[in-house]
Amino acid sequence: MIFADRIDAGRRLAAALAAYRPRRPVVLALPRGGVPVAAEIAQALAAPLDLVLVRKIGLPCQPELAIGAVVDGAEPLIVRNEAILARAGVDEADFQRVCRQELAEIERRKARYIGQRSRAELAGRTVIVVDDGIATGATMKAALQAVRQRGPAELVLAVPVAPAEAIADLRPEVDDLICLDVPEPFGAIGCFYRDFSQVSDEEVVATLARFPSGAGSADM
Repeated sequence: MIFADRIDAGRRLAAALAAYRPRRPVVLALPRGGVPVAAEIAQALAAPLDLVLVRKIGLPCQPELAIGAVVDGAEPLIVRNEAILARAGVDEADFQRVCRQELAEIERRKARYIGQRSRAELAGRTVIVVDDGIATGATMKAALQAVRQRGPAELVLAVPVAPAEAIADLRPEVDDLICLDVPEPFGAIGCFYRDFSQVSDEEVVATLARFPSGAGSADM
């Protein structure tokens, strides 16, 4: 399955999620790439849109390889990939250094994207977490675990494309999982889009401005 762009992917996911509209869900996007996808879903489901601020903790000498992830919150949630940490021989000082760098980027994004915007209340709600695709699943797992701590009544993961291994790993974290395509072999997420242009900070801010975040607040 090839998507024209993130908007196309979002519209296809929205159709697959149509049954959730009566449940008055909250839609959460992983910025930046997940925001245009989630916006289409939020519009179709008449749902508030908010963000999950999560960052991959990359191997110092190979940043694309996730050794963990960190999610913003009252107390930041850190998820460690112990198998890769052990195999790569990463010591605790190096892990914490990269973790601090990613927390700083989360703070930058929070100030830029959220500012004084109220946050969506998640407790007791159906929450749909959205990204533009999944590669290893380490970052998404951290995001889902952080959202689960906020006490949603139902937690749903919705993505256009992901590898089978990641789907199998993430399925126990959620109550429902919608993935439009699970290709093998997988490759990179961008291979499944004709247009996979980088999403800018300005686009994230402009998209959020089109949607209410919902009543109440949640430090996420």
